[in-house]
Amino acid sequence: MNADLGVVGLGVMGQNLALNALDHGFQVAVWNRHSATMETFVAAHPGPNLLGARTLAELVQALARPRRVLLMISPGPPIDETIAHLQPLLAHGDVVIDGGNSWFKDTQRREATLAAAGLLFIGSGVSGGEEGARSGPSLMPGGPRVAYEAVRRLFEAIAAKTRFGPCVGWMGPDGAGHFVKMVHNGIEYGVMQLIAETYDVLRTELRLSNDESAAVFARWNRGPLESFLVELTARVLRVRDEDGGHLVDQVEDAAAQKGTGRWTNEIALELAVPVPTIAAALDARVLSSMRAERLAAARRLPRPAARRWSGAPRSWIAALEDALLGGAICAYAQGLALIRAASAAYGWHVDLPEVARVWTGGCIIRARLLVRIMAAFRRQPDLPNLLVDPAIARELARVERRWRAVVAEAARTGVPAGAMAASLAYLDTYRAARLPQNLTQAQRDAFGAHTYRRLDRPDAGPQHSSWALPVERPTRRRRR
Repeated sequence: MNADLGVVGLGVMGQNLALNALDHGFQVAVWNRHSATMETFVAAHPGPNLLGARTLAELVQALARPRRVLLMISPGPPIDETIAHLQPLLAHGDVVIDGGNSWFKDTQRREATLAAAGLLFIGSGVSGGEEGARSGPSLMPGGPRVAYEAVRRLFEAIAAKTRFGPCVGWMGPDGAGHFVKMVHNGIEYGVMQLIAETYDVLRTELRLSNDESAAVFARWNRGPLESFLVELTARVLRVRDEDGGHLVDQVEDAAAQKGTGRWTNEIALELAVPVPTIAAALDARVLSSMRAERLAAARRLPRPAARRWSGAPRSWIAALEDALLGGAICAYAQGLALIRAASAAYGWHVDLPEVARVWTGGCIIRARLLVRIMAAFRRQPDLPNLLVDPAIARELARVERRWRAVVAEAARTGVPAGAMAASLAYLDTYRAARLPQNLTQAQRDAFGAHTYRRLDRPDAGPQHSSWALPVERPTRRRRR
């Protein structure tokens, strides 16, 4: 057998990607650390184009040259261990693909190590979950361009398709692909938190039932907010439990994370790129996990007396739609600004319109908004930030008043809306012609001699001043 692809790791994602490739006429060889999993999978899908291998050596022998081996295993040490076992079995020009959520600096290291041995390495983001892997994911490969060309036909076949083409594109060298996928997940954190805050208001303040809230999200999904996550929210809110109640009401309010959101925040700090919406979403997940502390605090810390939102629910629903759209725009803007900064720092030359195009289908953050984002960066490739695109700026101006009202009402009534507030603060800060950090820098110079620059003499360079006040001498009163 001269298989087109070898898949290492037969979890749900590995199995579904293998089946996806089979659907498109490719021959696939598979291997799993536990042979029983491999045997069960092969037995469930009999046919001449699927081969189960009992060893990695057998898998490699079944592949056509150049060999293409896709690793769908846990990130971290398991990737390095598997590569160490694979490397002696491979030959010059063979391609190893890491399809997991690996830290991009690990991908850079692995690519350099394999390149020294004459092997090609791709770190590819794969988004879309189980369903996307089976029917068409969004793929974000990074690595040597020659490596991408070796897998391009396969990747374009199995990727999701939209009117803009297959949802796959070369992101750039070494770790660019995994970096773009990491930021994708960071944006995902932000938008999910914005949706959660919106749901919270609908449920607790406007007293909408789950079915009524689902109808609101379904209606929004036919407008500017059309997206996979909004559609998913409407579906999740309708699902019933065994007892006839809504299943979502029985889900513990503690959200987990796998690390990509944290990585996004960490590298954003390193590259000095503000991502407050994504940071607020991460903070919300961490706070949600402190459930025992929150329950105790709820008994000791009373909320504001004003508990109900003033005004008609219909008007607030319209305002929430605007707030959610404004917040989502800011989440995408922050993520794309981070990709741009990393691209400059690491010499990747990532094509932002291509990133937006790849995200239009298959992935978790696919949304109608991405078409406008793609158009914005095509109009002006050097656009410093999505927010200053004329069309996007007009949209922000349209939603701002009601978005601001939502954030203000949430603050008045004690409803946690950190991501909505962070997004609005990001917009307000980014467009401010004058910020109060002149005082911050003056304080830094006063206590630590950190210097400052003068507005009236911009070419004078760093300045240091004495900020001590003159000592006031008491005046003596004359005796009469």
